[in-house]
Amino acid sequence: MEKKLLIKYVDVDICQQELLVLSNVQLEVHSREFVYLLGKVGSGKSSLLKSIYHEVPVKSGMAGVLNYDLHIIKSNEVPFLRRKIGIVFQDFQLLTDRTVNDNLDFVLRATGWKDQLSIDDQIASVLSQVGMSNKGYKMPHQLSGGEQQRIVIARALLNSPEMILADEPTGNLDPITGQELVELLYNIRQSGTTVIMATHNLSWIDKFPGRVIRCENEKLYEVSNVKETKISQAIQNIEE
Repeated sequence: MEKKLLIKYVDVDICQQELLVLSNVQLEVHSREFVYLLGKVGSGKSSLLKSIYHEVPVKSGMAGVLNYDLHIIKSNEVPFLRRKIGIVFQDFQLLTDRTVNDNLDFVLRATGWKDQLSIDDQIASVLSQVGMSNKGYKMPHQLSGGEQQRIVIARALLNSPEMILADEPTGNLDPITGQELVELLYNIRQSGTTVIMATHNLSWIDKFPGRVIRCENEKLYEVSNVKETKISQAIQNIEE
């Protein structure tokens, strides 16, 4: 199956409040890829992810995401871009005053779904996909951290996105639960959805092989030959 080009950045500068975070970014991401985004805190990982769904502006260069030009995209087009992208946050960002089902119902209605039967079917489908079919009636505070993150992944899947952006999705989880979550994302990629995951945990790369990109010194670097090179050598200074 031919892979579709989803992201193409050429000579892109990314800034946060006028502060240059990443410069001269060259990046291509295709369908069905699993991409690790590595780097120290403050190295630009989150800014890069936010630029993809147009929360952080691209200052220069050519930036195309899912057939949208990020330089000329109109404000009324941004919601349509974001419907094609599922976002998984480290801190969950679930609505704490309503059940899991109502959290998911809220997102679907906000993105244009109207038929209740279709909404119910889609909620059941994504909860099944993340192994949470029997948790829809619960409030977020009744769930463990790992269960809440599974709900967040279900929320990201609601509109059948072409890619999922996961920003340190295991940062607040214990190692075993974190591995279960990465495995879930990896299986989602195998079903056809591209996944880009920012992480500090280098051990995932051994267990779930994928592309490795690192942010360092305001630059983006592709790390090649990870299988042939010790990770600690291939990704220098990531955890220093």
